Amino acid sequence: MKKSIPAEALELKRKLYNRCLEMVNQRIEMIAHAMENARQAANEEEKSSAGDKYETTRSMMHLDMERYSGQMAEAVKVKQELAQIEVGKLYQAVQPGSLVRTSQGNYFLAVSAGKIQLDQADYFAVSAASPIGSKLKGLKAGEAFLFNNKQLKIKEVL
Repeated sequence: MKKSIPAEALELKRKLYNRCLEMVNQRIEMIAHAMENARQAANEEEKSSAGDKYETTRSMMHLDMERYSGQMAEAVKVKQELAQIEVGKLYQAVQPGSLVRTSQGNYFLAVSAGKIQLDQADYFAVSAASPIGSKLKGLKAGEAFLFNNKQLKIKEVL
């Protein structure tokens, strides 16, 4: 069931979402930059090397490019997951897009982006697949759960 979301809660969720998006975009940009540097280094190495050293260097650069490609694919996947999240809704039960206030902290169920500070408060952006995200998923305000041998109570789900 959907309720209307208070304006300040909506703004907070949008800020958290935008911070997550910013972090994902920065990661994609860093990986793209590393890939470009590796390409340039490979091109320069082709011009100046010969023999076994060339083959070894070329193999290492190929492995680097494969690693960067995997990282890029993962980052793009995370960005696509983030694009599916609707922050303009108020949820009864915790699901992606929910802001959850608990007795031990505030969680934004979106993507794993870590600790985010906004308006003198700390929020933890977590994915639904993370250990805490999977514990939170489906719970409602007033319910409690055990995480890391601590009892946490959900105060509010937005």
